[in-house]
Amino acid sequence: MRRLLPVTDLTIADPEMAAGRTSATSDREWTLDELADAYAYPEGGRPWLRANMVSTLDGAAQHDGRSQGISSATDMRIFGTLRGLADVIVVGAETVRLEGYRPARARDAFAARRAAAGQGPAPAIAVVSASLDLDFSLPLFVSPLVPTLVITGAAAPSDRIHAARDAGAEVLIAGDGAGVEPARAVAELGARGLTRLLTEGGPRLLGQFVAAGVLDELCLTVSPMLTAGDAQRIAGGPGVTLPERFFLTSLLEESGFLFTRYGKI
Repeated sequence: MRRLLPVTDLTIADPEMAAGRTSATSDREWTLDELADAYAYPEGGRPWLRANMVSTLDGAAQHDGRSQGISSATDMRIFGTLRGLADVIVVGAETVRLEGYRPARARDAFAARRAAAGQGPAPAIAVVSASLDLDFSLPLFVSPLVPTLVITGAAAPSDRIHAARDAGAEVLIAGDGAGVEPARAVAELGARGLTRLLTEGGPRLLGQFVAAGVLDELCLTVSPMLTAGDAQRIAGGPGVTLPERFFLTSLLEESGFLFTRYGKI
């Protein structure tokens, strides 16, 4: 039997007190509705960027180049829940290639909740790419339920921009050069009414969001595995000058997996 341990009534106003609270226990699997309530986006209307990542005990974000090998069934339920709540899923081009990304699908379990929130039937996928070195014949671009977005810079190759648009993708320019400026990407999505943002990496993209100071929340699954090797961490790229402090806002445990949620004060 699965055993989830929610840390109840955590407040980010007093993280030290929250850390000392006793966890309530539940001997049943949480329903998708309960998970959706637990992971609901904050009210307010401004863009809110949430990341969802998994890491082993020794800091590996992947095994054999993919995250699936360090995940679990409950991790995938939370993964699906976070997708079910999002307006848009922001992902790097390399992750699209490595993980074989497909369009997000509509799920009956979230249909009423999404309709009440004024959302479409499924989240859009937004692919961040400077070079636009993408296969625009893939289902992600030619047959999504919701049109796929491609975020790039103003100096991206014009022929690749045309190829993206010809495939049915909407191209957003979020940088004056070839690269994408993270804050502008968030702003461009927000300007289109896409305010519930979810990024699933990869590590390079998450590192850019961290360095730009635009990440609001991290949902991190800590996998009870050790892999050694030289796998990437959850965030890569140049380090920040001053580390930004996040605080634990909720915690679930199942079979040794910790499902943490950290946010800014």
